[in-house]
Amino acid sequence: MRAENKSPDRLMLLWQTLLGVAMLGGWQWLADAGKLDKFFFSRPSDIGARIVQWFRTGSIWPHLAVTFEEAALAFVLGASAGVVLGFGLARARWLGALLDPYIRVLNALPRVVLAPIFLLWFGLGIWSKVALGITVVFFIVFFNTHQGVRDVNPVVVNNARMLGASEWQLVRHVMIPSALTWVFSSLNISIGFAMIAVVVGEYLGAARGVGYLISQAEGTFDTTGVFAGMAVLSAVVLMVGWGVGRLERWLLRWKA
Repeated sequence: MRAENKSPDRLMLLWQTLLGVAMLGGWQWLADAGKLDKFFFSRPSDIGARIVQWFRTGSIWPHLAVTFEEAALAFVLGASAGVVLGFGLARARWLGALLDPYIRVLNALPRVVLAPIFLLWFGLGIWSKVALGITVVFFIVFFNTHQGVRDVNPVVVNNARMLGASEWQLVRHVMIPSALTWVFSSLNISIGFAMIAVVVGEYLGAARGVGYLISQAEGTFDTTGVFAGMAVLSAVVLMVGWGVGRLERWLLRWKA
């Protein structure tokens, strides 16, 4: 059964790889043929050479470490707060209804407007970027967790209570397993958004970080450096997302 399940996954991975190679090959061909201006679009070969240079010289590591630290802190703190509050307000329905309009108003605030305020409050260090990332991650995880708990089958809840389940047993054996799919769905989404948020913060004001590196490259009209920075960020997000996906499959191995 496991071999049968892996075969379609490997086939899909092959097709995804071929699609990526075809897109990069087309980009390279258009740039070499003069259909795309290298000044504005660069070339995949030049971008790859720049990434290799960054890693060979080690110049990328301090920037990547700062961005990863900021994104990890924003992800962990924002996701933890989102899960706890989403779960708690879903169970305390009166309190959840009371706070609902205020939470939606806070969620509607544009994050780009908040970034300069956080820079003013927390300075150019990592915490202004972490705060911006938390505001993005929190609401994604909160709303998914809240909906996941609210969507638990009431028949299952009532049956558990009839069998004498305590509130803690109800939460542990019914609520949490039912909401895990929603939670992990939000975690997969929020990884990329956490990275985007901290890079935007670095872009607006920082001394280190991949966002700062992209900003410096853009300031000198270095299109290759801009695309190389975005490629590195995309690779990091894909790797972290793959790890979260593996954790999700392990924790939800009881589901069909």
